[in-house]
Amino acid sequence: MEFNKIYSGLISGKEKLALVGLGYVGMPIAVEFAKHVKVIGFDINENRVNEYKNGIDSTNEIGEAIKKTTVDFTSTPERLKDARFIIVAVPTPVKDDNSPDLRPVEGASRTVGQNLTPGAIVVFESTVYPGVTEDICIPIIEKESGLKCGVDWKIGYSPERINPGDRVHTLTSIRKIISGMDEESANEIKKVYDIVIKAGTFQVSNIKTAEAVKVVENSQRDINIAFMNEIAMICDRLKIDTDEVLAGMNTKWNALGFKPGLVGGHCIGVDPYYLTNAAEKLGYHSQIILNGRQINDSIGVFVADAAIKEMIEAGKAPKKATVIVLGLTFKENCPDTRNSKVIDIINRLKEYEIVPIITDNWADADVAEKEYGVDLVPYNEIPKADCVIVAVGHNEFRFMSMMQIKELFKPDLPDEEKVLLDVKSLYRMDELRASGMRFWRL
Repeated sequence: MEFNKIYSGLISGKEKLALVGLGYVGMPIAVEFAKHVKVIGFDINENRVNEYKNGIDSTNEIGEAIKKTTVDFTSTPERLKDARFIIVAVPTPVKDDNSPDLRPVEGASRTVGQNLTPGAIVVFESTVYPGVTEDICIPIIEKESGLKCGVDWKIGYSPERINPGDRVHTLTSIRKIISGMDEESANEIKKVYDIVIKAGTFQVSNIKTAEAVKVVENSQRDINIAFMNEIAMICDRLKIDTDEVLAGMNTKWNALGFKPGLVGGHCIGVDPYYLTNAAEKLGYHSQIILNGRQINDSIGVFVADAAIKEMIEAGKAPKKATVIVLGLTFKENCPDTRNSKVIDIINRLKEYEIVPIITDNWADADVAEKEYGVDLVPYNEIPKADCVIVAVGHNEFRFMSMMQIKELFKPDLPDEEKVLLDVKSLYRMDELRASGMRFWRL
């Protein structure tokens, strides 16, 4: 098999590249590659595929460019037979017990195996713990295809580093980790990714190392944010402002610049569990990573409890109060609601028999109802509030004036009884103090 001719075949137009999974990760990859080579974009979600065909990008990662792309979108798996370079970018969530949920990766492996052409290279981008690609994906593909890995086809791993909603650190500007099962596959994978990755690629020696890079880099970030969240809880007890403390700390050259917050999403709130799960199987119990996860998973409850306390101190009966939550997505200026920790705030409030009203024009109402049982209310239809929790830093919330914020509250409510929780520290402390409102910041 001439695996070393796939790159030249793609460049000449004789070969095609395929993307399996067209979500927040796969979609930008497919569109970027389509600027240079022939691309088949496959997803099992027919509705998503039809949206893309009609020029609609619900992920908001591509925007208007979706209308001009030459990606051949399909929900027919047999179309994968036309490709000799296949990239798999499907989700890797966790189960209710926080153990890795590999069903999407296993399903994608079956689909690839059933439609694999001899002489192809398969590259997984989905975040997994070290060993999954070789120990789980290869056997499934071999079984379904009847083809021997290393002889009839080859495999590699290149962890995705796409940051949903980020218009600065985009696919082409983030250095790409690449690996292959041997030198030939690694070299060919590198050449293919170099077509689109302007920042360049970084080749590691084997697939397990590449898998580890991804879960370690996100675990590091998770731990750093956990430290900031713990500092926020300490500062709350000390009755000093966390943001001011961090602003002072960040004047030193070796400060890392992390801030406290809700840690959700498809990577940072999930990947540490993939790493610790792999460690557990080898007899090592995490001392730091899991403790960091516990802290970050507790912040939603901490915020909700702060809201209850502030309402009581403002002389309100929380059960009778109208509580508005601004934002549901896991991060600002992005429609992605996967693993959003805002739901922890909502669920904690419900434990106190408070039924909060949630608004987020970025989020998909159907997805919110299906994933979380949340009925989103359009921003212009929310009632006047006793308590407002600004949970997500969307620009429309970030740039609100104090006057606009006050207009969210009941008109006959004295300023000192208006309870505002600024979870993301979006607003200036001097303006908050001058407003006369009762406020709290994480």
